[in-house]
Amino acid sequence: MDRVTCIGAGQCVMHAPDVFDQDLDGVVVIRTAAAAGEVWEDVVEAAARCPVQAITLPGA
Repeated sequence: MDRVTCIGAGQCVMHAPDVFDQDLDGVVVIRTAAAAGEVWEDVVEAAARCPVQAITLPGA
């Protein structure tokens, strides 16, 4: 995750709220690094929907 690139669009929070949150400036923060199963699918969707590709996934 690249907090410098993040523009605070909130797509990550909308698609994976168990994993992502936003600070007071709207910049993404990670709530937990443990994501498996259905939650992992939400993380993949969040990364795909990030308008500035600020979220990178392992092995991608």
